[in-house]
Amino acid sequence: MKGFILMFMGTCHLFEAFGVTHSLKYFYTASSGVPNFPEFMVVGMVDGVQIDHYDSNSQRMVPKQDWMNKQTEAEYWERETGIAFDSQQVFKDDVNILKQRFNQSGGVHIVQKTYGCEWDDETGQTGGFTQHGYDGEDFLGYDMKTFTWIAPKQQAEITRLKWNHDQAGLAFWHNYLTQTCIEWLKKYVDYGKSTLRKVPPSVSLLQKTPSSPVTCHATGFYPSGVMVFWQKDGQEQHEDVEHGETLPNDDGTFQKSAHLTVTSEEWKINQYQCVVQVTGIKEDFIKVLTESEIQTNWDDPAPIIGGVVALLLVVVVVVGVVIWKKKSKKGFVPASTSDTDSENSGKGFQKT
Repeated sequence: MKGFILMFMGTCHLFEAFGVTHSLKYFYTASSGVPNFPEFMVVGMVDGVQIDHYDSNSQRMVPKQDWMNKQTEAEYWERETGIAFDSQQVFKDDVNILKQRFNQSGGVHIVQKTYGCEWDDETGQTGGFTQHGYDGEDFLGYDMKTFTWIAPKQQAEITRLKWNHDQAGLAFWHNYLTQTCIEWLKKYVDYGKSTLRKVPPSVSLLQKTPSSPVTCHATGFYPSGVMVFWQKDGQEQHEDVEHGETLPNDDGTFQKSAHLTVTSEEWKINQYQCVVQVTGIKEDFIKVLTESEIQTNWDDPAPIIGGVVALLLVVVVVVGVVIWKKKSKKGFVPASTSDTDSENSGKGFQKT
């Protein structure tokens, strides 16, 4: 299953700009020959947070967030269930069609489809995409510049020609990706604004003594999805780096640290910097390791202003936790899903 989990990771950023970018994405998966796994599944996500789920076992589209259930009517879920149920048969047919096109019989096979849009709430810039895959590889894509389908594989030519002659289907995707999807995204962001809020981190470099590790401490950010890592001369540094766990703050935000063991001689002749990346915020937060950036109390034994003392106390606690806890492992990323609708453009199975 690893192939289709990784396949669509490149769809996460459609345009580059600083600011808060919101996204709405749907993932469809149809499979055959996969034990203990639904033959068909749909997952919807807003800003990386799962909002709904459908699979062929339950045959019901259900909310995965309380705010989705509170803000939507019962008719909404009936309609979404109907769309997913209709798609289920289409995708089942697609699996069989593509097995024939690739001269395959048994074994494990996966048909995928993903589509969605992004919206920058500062610049107003938007983008959209829809993509099909088969067995972990690109099968068919939609070109947002020409608003036509493109086929990276010879086996997809039949579908490309058929769909590009379907004027109603092309018009649907153009309208959906440039307007309808954006409208729904804005609604969902408003529904879950308290949960989906984005708060940038405050980043500090801390050190107890000249021989202690240098701690990159990010705090006050939201949501909890974050990467804190060290770079040496532009390359990520793995050796001599200890990662702390993501911990909650009293105000509902989060904190996380990464500890670098390095001598002052070493970082003075090489450029070390800490990079903090928060889910949903496109800007990287960077602190270059210099003597002036390090906050410490070893220069002056006298009392230090309360803010610095508080930060140093946090470092002591975090370092203590790291000593007796194993490194935190990355969480499981929900499987991307999608479809390769070989004989059906799928225009009847989208949100309108």
